[in-house]
Amino acid sequence: MARIENEKGADRPLISVVTITYNAARTLPVTMESVASQTFGNYEHLIIDGASKDDTLEVASRLRTPATRIVSEPDKGLYDAMNKGLHLSRGEYVLFLNAGDAFADSETLRDFAEETGPDVDIIYGDTLIVDADRRVISPRHLSVPEELTFKSFSEGMLICHQAFMVRRDIAPDYDLQYRFSADYDWTVKCIKATSPERCRNLHRNVIHYLSDGLTDNNKVASLKERYKIMCRHYGTATATMRHIGFLPRAIKRKFTGK
Repeated sequence: MARIENEKGADRPLISVVTITYNAARTLPVTMESVASQTFGNYEHLIIDGASKDDTLEVASRLRTPATRIVSEPDKGLYDAMNKGLHLSRGEYVLFLNAGDAFADSETLRDFAEETGPDVDIIYGDTLIVDADRRVISPRHLSVPEELTFKSFSEGMLICHQAFMVRRDIAPDYDLQYRFSADYDWTVKCIKATSPERCRNLHRNVIHYLSDGLTDNNKVASLKERYKIMCRHYGTATATMRHIGFLPRAIKRKFTGK
């Protein structure tokens, strides 16, 4: 079992926090500072960069700590980079925290760590959406399930990807046929690989999610992919009915921003 021995969590498994970047010099500092502020210390922070052309690497180097590892090379897109992060991770658990996103507070990673154990595969929590000035816009429009089961995600992406920590040995690669919603497919596969009694709900906000990501900017393409993924896992009838139900919610979000 990989560990970084120190006084701030050496009795808990190593957690790999993976941050994907590409031309993220503006949004990366808040993420790196959030990770560095954690009171739990048995983690590594991987910055997986896609050969940025701005000052991302300078920012990453300036803010790095002994727990930071930086890799920068061309990739085939977001999910290819996330696969690299999975393969390079040394932790028993892995959590993706992309540039611009942040932990809710300095105790968040400790709260995740305290739920780890040989009988725990997935640990998850709630998310607040923030703007570029870090002002809270709203909670996510979907609420996390009290009990996490395979059927839970037939309702959609109930847990924000960044608020979902998984044991690395049950985590598959991201499917690169999907450009915008491979995280939904990946999350369903992780849940399918475990059972409800091996999942833990933290019952708290754990992530501040920046509302200007790749999926946010490609909502139609993302929805089409998510429909295909839902058909694959839950059947066409279920996927169709769910997406009919999603339509009023999507219209409401378009006009209210919530």
